[in-house]
Amino acid sequence: MGEEDYYLELCERPVQFEKANPVNCVFFDEANKQVFAVRSGGATGVVVKGPDDRNPISFRMDDKGEVKCIKFSLENKILAVQRTSKTVTKNANILGFCWTSSTEIVFITDQGIEFYQVLPEKRSLKLLKSHNLNVNWYMYCPESAVILLSTTVLENVLQPFHFRAGTMSKLPKFEIELPAAPKSTKPSLSERDIAMATIYGQLYVLFLRHHSRTSNSTGAEVVLYHLPREGACKKMHILKLNRTGKFALNVVDNLVVVHHQDTETSVIFDIKLRGEFDGSVTFHHPVLPARSIQPYQIPIAGPAAVTSQSPVPCKLYSSSWIVFQPDIIISASQGYLWNLQVKLEPIVNLLPDKGRLMDFLLQRKECKMVILSVCSQMLSESDRASLPVIATVFDKLNHEYKKYLDAEQSYAMAVEAGQSRSSPLLKRPVRTQAVLDQSDVYTHVLSAFVEKKEMPHKFVIAVLMEYIRSLNQFQIAVQHYLHELVIKTLVQHNLFYMLHQFLQYHVLSDSKPLACLLLSLESFYPPAHQLSLDMLKRLSTANDEIVEVLLSKHQVLAALRFIRGIGGHDNISARKFLDAAKQTEDNMLFYTIFRFFEQRNQRLRGSPNFTPGEHCEEHVAFFKQIFGDQALMRPTTF
Repeated sequence: MGEEDYYLELCERPVQFEKANPVNCVFFDEANKQVFAVRSGGATGVVVKGPDDRNPISFRMDDKGEVKCIKFSLENKILAVQRTSKTVTKNANILGFCWTSSTEIVFITDQGIEFYQVLPEKRSLKLLKSHNLNVNWYMYCPESAVILLSTTVLENVLQPFHFRAGTMSKLPKFEIELPAAPKSTKPSLSERDIAMATIYGQLYVLFLRHHSRTSNSTGAEVVLYHLPREGACKKMHILKLNRTGKFALNVVDNLVVVHHQDTETSVIFDIKLRGEFDGSVTFHHPVLPARSIQPYQIPIAGPAAVTSQSPVPCKLYSSSWIVFQPDIIISASQGYLWNLQVKLEPIVNLLPDKGRLMDFLLQRKECKMVILSVCSQMLSESDRASLPVIATVFDKLNHEYKKYLDAEQSYAMAVEAGQSRSSPLLKRPVRTQAVLDQSDVYTHVLSAFVEKKEMPHKFVIAVLMEYIRSLNQFQIAVQHYLHELVIKTLVQHNLFYMLHQFLQYHVLSDSKPLACLLLSLESFYPPAHQLSLDMLKRLSTANDEIVEVLLSKHQVLAALRFIRGIGGHDNISARKFLDAAKQTEDNMLFYTIFRFFEQRNQRLRGSPNFTPGEHCEEHVAFFKQIFGDQALMRPTTF
C-alpha cells in the first residue's frame, strides 16, 4: 500500500526513554503525560520525559524498596512515590493515587477513596473527604477530573467521583451490561475492557463488549455510556466491530479508534456522523475500511558512523504496546511513547460520498486546507461532481459559517449591553478551521475555477450562482467580489442577456462596487450605464456616486435634475457643476448651469453673486468673456 492509503500514523517525534529491563522500571502518568524511567528503585537515577522532550527532569532517590507508582503533581511541583501496597492505618490494599491539582491528591484502596490536601511546607496531608466502599479497580480521566471505581462482585457497577477546587462530588453510580456467558462461567468486567475519554466535549465511558462464542452476535462492539456532571449515566452509542479477538481503544481528534491485534489493523468511528437509531441507542459502523497504522521506521541511535545504517521497521500492534487515553501508545520494551494521529488527505479518496465526507471533515481540528482541496477537486474536469452534490457541500460549509457569524453577533451584542463584566463565563466564540468564509472559498476555489478554459461556461456560472444561493439561504450577506466574479464571467462569454436578467430580478444584490463595475462595462454593453444608475438609485445612500457618475459622462443637466429630484440642490458645489459644464465645450449648457446657480444664490442670499468661498472666479470670468458683462444677473431690488 502507498502512503496515501494509511489514515492513521504515529507521530514523527516520539518521546524516547530508557526501555524497561530488570533494573529499569517504566511508569506512565496520564495526567501530565510523563514517562518515568526508574533505575534501581531510583538509587541510580530517575528520568522523567513528557510531551516537551527538550527539558527532561532527572534526579536520584534513596532506594527504600520497590516503586509501585510515581507521579508529579500538576505543574510538576510535588513528587509522590508509592512503595507499599498496604495502608498504615487500615489493613487495606492501596490500588493507586491521582493528583487532581497541584496540591490535592486522591488515594484509592480496595476499601474506598480518600481525598487530601497536600501541605508542602509542613510535609503533611489534610483529609478533605473520604468514602468507604468495596473497590476492585479504578480509572482516572484527568481531562474531566473524574475517577471511576469498580464495585460489586461482578465488577460491573461503576461509581464515579468528580473533583474540583477542593471538593469531591459523588455522581450517580451505573451498571455496565455484561454479555451473556455460559452457565459454567461467571461474567465479570475487566478494567482492560473499559476506557474513559472526552469526545466532542462530553465525557464517555467506553466498554469493549466481547460476545461469547455461543451467542449469535457478529462480533465484539464498543458501548459508549455518556457520563454527565449532573444526572444519571446513559447508554448512547454502540460501535459495531463485526469481528472478535484482542482490541485496544484510543480517542483521536474526537474519533474512536479501535485497534485489532489479530489482523494488525484499526478502524475509526465518528459518533457525530448519522447512525442507525433504535429509539434509545445509535448504532455506528466504521467510517472507513480497516487499515493498518502507517509503517514506522525507528531511527538508529548512536555515533555518526553507525547512524548511516537504515532505520529499523517498528513492529506495529506489538503485544508489548500499552494504550492510554486519549491518543497515546507506549512500547515499554522499545522505549517509545507515540501520539497517534489521523491523516485527513487519504480519507478524501476513501470516502466517496461528498456529503458524508464534509460532515466528517468539518469536525476535525486541521480540516481547512483539506476541505478547500476537496472543493477544488469536485470542480475539476477529471473529478467533477454534479450540481446537487456541489450544492450540498456549499450548504454544509455555510451552515458552519452561519453558526459562527451568529455566535459572533450574540457575543458583540452581549459586550455592548455590558454583560461581559457581569458574566465572566461569556467568551468570544473561537473560530475553528471548519469556518470557511467567502474570502476563503473565493481565494482558494472559485477564482481559480473560473479561469479554467476547459470548463463549460454554463457549469461555471451555475456553480457560482449555487454558492451565492447557499449564502442567501443562510441569510449571509454576499460580498461584492463574488457578484463581480459572476459579472466578469458573464461578460467574458458575452452573456449580456443573462446579466440583464440577474440584475432585473435582483439575483445579484445591489451595491456601490457592483454599480461602478457596471459603469465600466458601458463600452461593451451600453445598457449597463442605465442599469448602474438604477442600482445606485435603489441604494438611496449612493446619491453622491450617482452625481459623480453622471458628471463623468458629461450629463450635467441629468445630474442637476437628479439632485433637484431628491431635494439636495441647495447644498451642491457650484464649482463642480460649472467645471463639468465647461468641459463639455457646449456654451449654451454652460450658460444654463451658470444661470441656475445665480438664481440659487439670489434665492438663498439675496444676491446672484458667488461668494469667495465657492472659488468660482474663473467661471465668472469665462461667462463674461463669452456672453458679456451685461448678461450677468443683477441683484433684485424691491
